[in-house]
Amino acid sequence: MGKSFTEAFSSGECLVIGEVAMAHDGSLGLAHAFIDAIARTGADAVKFQTHLADAEGTSSEPFRVSFSPQDPTRRDYWIRTAFTEEQWAGLARHAADKGLHFLSSPFSPEAAALLRRVGVSAWKIPSGETGNIPLLEELLADGLPILVSTGMSPMGEIDGAVRQVKAGGGPVAVMQCTSAYPCPPEKVGLNMIPVFRERYGCPVGLSDHSGTIFPGLAAVTLGIQVLEVHVTLSREMFGPDVVASVTTGELATLVEGIRWIERMRAAPVDKDLAAEGMAPLRRVFTKSLVASRPIQSGTILDRSMIALKKPGTGIPGSKLPDVIGRRVKTGLERDDFILEENLE
Repeated sequence: MGKSFTEAFSSGECLVIGEVAMAHDGSLGLAHAFIDAIARTGADAVKFQTHLADAEGTSSEPFRVSFSPQDPTRRDYWIRTAFTEEQWAGLARHAADKGLHFLSSPFSPEAAALLRRVGVSAWKIPSGETGNIPLLEELLADGLPILVSTGMSPMGEIDGAVRQVKAGGGPVAVMQCTSAYPCPPEKVGLNMIPVFRERYGCPVGLSDHSGTIFPGLAAVTLGIQVLEVHVTLSREMFGPDVVASVTTGELATLVEGIRWIERMRAAPVDKDLAAEGMAPLRRVFTKSLVASRPIQSGTILDRSMIALKKPGTGIPGSKLPDVIGRRVKTGLERDDFILEENLE
C-alpha cells in the first residue's frame, strides 16, 4: 500500500487521492470498477462519500443542482445510492487488495461509526461539516489523520476546526478547497497553500474540483502533501460531479506529472558542477578562437582577424576581449586555432 498518510505528511511525496464521491450512483459494481481504474493510475488512495439519509438530512433538503429525475427528493437520492455496511467493507477490502488507502467522507456521526467498523486510513472532513463540532469529536476518537476541507469556510471556522483537531492530538492536514463545480482558475486559491502552512504549522493540500490536471500540478510545485481530485470513468457518465472530474486517463497523467515534479524539486542543479560533467559536450558544441584569414607573424590582432568556430578545444569565445591587441608570434592560416603559445 506504500506510505501511510502520516508518512506522507513528513515525506517529499504528495499523496494522491482519487475521489469517487457519489459517481457510482448507487451501483456497487461501478464502485468496484472505480477502485480498479484508480489503482491503475498510480494514485495512493480512493475516496467515497458515506451518506445515511436518516442521520444526515430532512425531506426538505434541496439538491445542489437538479440532476436526478428518478429521485423526488435529496433524501430519496441518499437512500437509493446507499451501500450496506457489508458492501462498504467489501469496497475497503478491494481497495486494500489493489494497494490503495480506503477513505470515505462521513456526513454524520453515525456514518463515521459505520466507517470506523469498516476501516479507513484517514478521515476527510467534508466542506459543509468543517464547523460540525460533534462530528469532529467523533472523528478524533481513534487518532487517525484528519484532512480538513475549507471549501465553504471563513478563516474563523477553519481556525476553530484546526484548533479542535490539534487539541485531539492526531495528525492534521488543511486542504485548500473551493466549492465550485467546476472550479474556474480564478477561484482555485493556490495563494492559500502557503498561508495555511504558516498559519497552522501543519501539512497542507489541495482538494480540486476544476476538472483539469493543472491546479494539482501547480500545487505540487508549492510542496503540498495531499492532493484530492474528483474522478470519472468517462465525461459522458451520469452525475453532478462529472464536469468537475478528471478521467482516469487524466489522473494517470497527473500522477506521472507529480512524480516528475517531486524528482525535479528534490534534485537542485549546480550549474558549475553540471558544466564540469558536460565537458565532453562543451568541446563538441562550443566554439574556439580561430584565424578568420591568414595572419603573418608579428601582426597585432584586431577583431576582423578572429572568428569563432567549433570545436571548443581552443581558447573559448568568452576570452575574445583578452586576445584582441596581442601580437602573433607564429604565422597562422585560415581556421587555425589561436592558442596561447601563438601569442605574445
